[in-house]
Amino acid sequence: MIEELTRAEVATRSCMDAAVWAMPGEQLIDALDVVHRLEQRLVAVKLSLVRELDGRGTAVAQGATSTAVWLRDRLRLTVPAARRLVALAGALDAEPVALREALADGRIDAEQARVITETTATVRTEASPDAAQQAADLLIDWAGQFDPTALRRLGARILDHVAPEIAEAAAARALDAEAARTERDRHLTLSHRRDGRLRLTGTLDTETAALLRAAIEPLTTPTGPDDARSPGQRRHDALGDVCRLALRTGDLPEHGGDPAQIVVTTTYDTLTAHLGAGTLDTGLTLTPETVRRLACDAALLPAVLGGTGQILDLGRQRRLITGPLRRALVLRDRGCAFPGCDRPPRWCEGHHLQHWADGGDTSLANAVLLCRHHHRQIHHHNWQVRLAADGHPEFLPPTWLDPQQHPRRNHHHTSPRVVPPAAPSGPHTATTVAPTTTARRAQTRPPGRPPTNSRPP
Repeated sequence: MIEELTRAEVATRSCMDAAVWAMPGEQLIDALDVVHRLEQRLVAVKLSLVRELDGRGTAVAQGATSTAVWLRDRLRLTVPAARRLVALAGALDAEPVALREALADGRIDAEQARVITETTATVRTEASPDAAQQAADLLIDWAGQFDPTALRRLGARILDHVAPEIAEAAAARALDAEAARTERDRHLTLSHRRDGRLRLTGTLDTETAALLRAAIEPLTTPTGPDDARSPGQRRHDALGDVCRLALRTGDLPEHGGDPAQIVVTTTYDTLTAHLGAGTLDTGLTLTPETVRRLACDAALLPAVLGGTGQILDLGRQRRLITGPLRRALVLRDRGCAFPGCDRPPRWCEGHHLQHWADGGDTSLANAVLLCRHHHRQIHHHNWQVRLAADGHPEFLPPTWLDPQQHPRRNHHHTSPRVVPPAAPSGPHTATTVAPTTTARRAQTRPPGRPPTNSRPP
């Protein structure tokens, strides 16, 4: 055997120097097919050697704890790959000769052989050895047309072909076993990383997986042509949107005596000066931009602290954009007002055109409805928002996107509106619009006096 394998190794090595660039396309395809068959035949030889070494206990005799561990060190495999190799070698030894011959002839590959051995083992348990033989023959024939994934799906209903009298009862037992396995294996792990992020891993049962897909898939579509997020980033943001919606409903059970919520602590000077970070109740920190964005639509609880941090006075919690004001905002904007976005109101937050920390009031004339993604865009990417003469929001893009900063509107929720020009007051015609967010910060007004462009909710 060693002499034959050595000659095969030499012949294979010589093929590495072949001028494949000069071969016609048909010969390239034929050569690929031959190499694939040869590869599967070598796998069959490898499995027979592993099966014999495992049966003799060679690995344990050489000091290894198992054949898989010995193969890991000998062949530089991972332990899972070595275990699969040992398991397949043992399973083939118990299967009909036809299966080993199919692998040796290159008609099936190792993954297809693994699927067939697992399926026939189930058939042998549920029906009989004769039925297992029929199942193996049928699956070997199908392997010429289907990859391992499709072959496994076909194998799940193999009893319909080889033992129809017990197929229905066996399918019911398999379904119960699958349900029990998913019930046992379900878990979710939240691993905190040192940089403040969270690693989310786990296995969901079938029902929960369907619920998660139904909840986040409508939110994973790009929000517009300028949405540069990857699919993974969109799924991440969709999960955050679902959590925000759940918190906004107020239907979650209390946690520690309070409604489910996140708590951010910062100083007033830090918030108004756009400097410094906020601190979560978990001890982690948030950037100043994130704190200001969260404060747009949050419950604020002012507190006066002494020099050593003791609480001297605790104010009353104040809700910003909620109740009648939010309903009026929904009636006006009908959803996320950012151009091109079709997010409905329930996925949106209120945003102050002039932040309350900069003197902006909580009114319809100083608010706009934004989804979380576009709320971040406004706070982090130099977009400006203003109310036009007709009282509806329009957006000025940053100069890097549009040097002329032409105003843009969202027409997904309502039909486009034509803004009539103002009446002429001289040789020129002018249209007055509400000032942008940047301009509003420079405005002052007497205490208690509403802004000139305020409108009743």
